Amino acid sequence: MPMLPPIDRRDFLRIQAGAAIGLALPFNTAEATTPAKSKSVILVNLTGGMSHIDTLDMKPEAASAIRGEFQPIATTVPGLHLCEHLPRLAQRMKHWSLVRSLSHGENGHLPGTHRLLTGATMPNQRNTDLDNVLSRRDWPCYAAALNHLRPRHDGIPSGVTLPHALIEGPLTWPGQHAGFLGPNNDPMLVTQDPNSPNFRMDTFALPEGLEPGRVEGRRGLLERLDSVASTDPAFRGHQERAFELLSSGRVASAFRLDLESAKLRDHYGRNQFGQSLLLARRLVQAGVPIVQANMGIVQTWDTHVDNWGRLKTRLLPWLDQGLAALIDDLEASGLNDQVFVAALGEFGRTPKISNLPGETIPGRDHWARVYSGLFSGAGVQGGRVIGKSDRIGGHPVSDPFTPFDVGATIYQVLGVAADAELRDALGRPTRVNSGTPMDVLFQNR
Repeated sequence: MPMLPPIDRRDFLRIQAGAAIGLALPFNTAEATTPAKSKSVILVNLTGGMSHIDTLDMKPEAASAIRGEFQPIATTVPGLHLCEHLPRLAQRMKHWSLVRSLSHGENGHLPGTHRLLTGATMPNQRNTDLDNVLSRRDWPCYAAALNHLRPRHDGIPSGVTLPHALIEGPLTWPGQHAGFLGPNNDPMLVTQDPNSPNFRMDTFALPEGLEPGRVEGRRGLLERLDSVASTDPAFRGHQERAFELLSSGRVASAFRLDLESAKLRDHYGRNQFGQSLLLARRLVQAGVPIVQANMGIVQTWDTHVDNWGRLKTRLLPWLDQGLAALIDDLEASGLNDQVFVAALGEFGRTPKISNLPGETIPGRDHWARVYSGLFSGAGVQGGRVIGKSDRIGGHPVSDPFTPFDVGATIYQVLGVAADAELRDALGRPTRVNSGTPMDVLFQNR
């Protein structure tokens, strides 16, 4: 593949805002997808890497330099314990499979996040973060690949990322868009806090007094003009998607959080985590195949400093309430069998507690050798622990699962065949994913 230049964050946001989503060109779609089996996915991204040792895989018998400050509590699953700051999840573990043997070899935030969001390694990975920012040489994210393999024209995007892009300073995290598949396959990007009283997505609603028939009339006029004028295909694709969004109205309605009861919104938590998860539920209910819900800005869970203070005062209470409410809501609405929920970060944290130079409050460093994730819905058999780490939470002692396997599982849930292929910038066929689906999640044993 040619060495394409990176796309800067300003261009990324401009493209996303202008395009919302793109129009895909199908490749081998009849063989690459199995729509009858497809379901929806909510990927809960614990950006920065949540400490598995202090949350989902505690080691209370380990030395003080490893075990940390928190205490384990019992759950509704006999023998399974979680952190004391996850009491709501503890009461709902019959709905979750907890995987404690996730593992890979990349401790850097940017390439690690690329693996999480795409299920693939970075093509042409470089040595520095500045060289690994978002670019059109990235592997496509799940929504982009799905849109390419199974394009749709019903006004429903193939994917939505919310409540913001992953950007910090000069760095825009890779793996967030369609990469080499091009901007016509980029997922829709929400750049507002759904917990804000001013949260509105009027861009996708028809102006008052404008009827759908008039929109179709304008669309026909543009098509006639395009037939006699040269129009950039990418721009034309954006126009088509915009018309489809406006004509459908289903997406615009999904963004109307004000239509939910105050009681339900309170149940999720009046914070960015909770309201983002509620919005994710509304979007999959409206037909969006995959929603990526970022739990914080980049490195929110990157607890090098004040690990326990940050976890107990905000991160874990918000996540605990939001995930518990999501499971309750999916059960109550009958969506649990149709929506696969995966909650994990790009890696975990080191077993050994440490201090950054010049810092007095300790934390934990990056650790990809073993970490944990939660999985539920779409046939996942809950109430189980899958995999095991060693006595200090440093390495898997059972068969490991990689981000590529998580990706293969997501594609399987979405109805994408295991041998589905994409074509890179040079037209070369390549498999969309090299991992193995985590079938153990769905096996009743």
